Amino acid sequence: MEQDLNKIENAYDGMAEEWAEAFSGEHDKKPKDIEILRRFSGIVGKRKPVWDFGCGPGNTAGYLKKLGIEVSGLDLSGKILEQARALYPEIHFQKGNILDLSFDDNSIAGIVAFYAIVHFTEEQVNRAFCEIFRVLKPDGIFLLTYHIGGNTIHLDEFLDRKIDVDFMFFTNDFILNSLKSAGFINIEIIERSPYHGIEYESRRAYVFAVKPL
Repeated sequence: MEQDLNKIENAYDGMAEEWAEAFSGEHDKKPKDIEILRRFSGIVGKRKPVWDFGCGPGNTAGYLKKLGIEVSGLDLSGKILEQARALYPEIHFQKGNILDLSFDDNSIAGIVAFYAIVHFTEEQVNRAFCEIFRVLKPDGIFLLTYHIGGNTIHLDEFLDRKIDVDFMFFTNDFILNSLKSAGFINIEIIERSPYHGIEYESRRAYVFAVKPL
């Protein structure tokens, strides 16, 4: 059964302020995040537009902006976008759904999606990757992160708020095959261990993938 996007949207609307307070500065505590985002910015260079999908309170977009990237943010939750706009008023944020993007084909130079698939089933991940492939320009770069594994965690409460959502983990083989099926090439998966005491104790992956010319 697919994850209910309305349920996900409502969950983040309900804890938007708490989420922004907890995670708006998380990259500063995670050296690998910084290394990977700097690498992404070096690849993208002056190409544009660049989008942060599943941007949350805008921390990833904000970091890329500091690196000189002209970036915009997209998220399902209107309330969490209010937090992003307050924190990063110089960045354009808009509401949207990764499974049904409103962008034209071949229109985006680079896309970042930090844990944006964490609430998706495998079928939804496949659809998301196909949509992202569609909107990327030829030679466009896609940077993805996810939790490694094969399990699902259900939460009824988070950040002292009642929620009802599942958090999905994915194997590297599944992600690799899904990206290949969507059409991506030059796929590179980089693993790291969790930062103890800073984040949930799961192994993480960063993925670079390219849309062919």
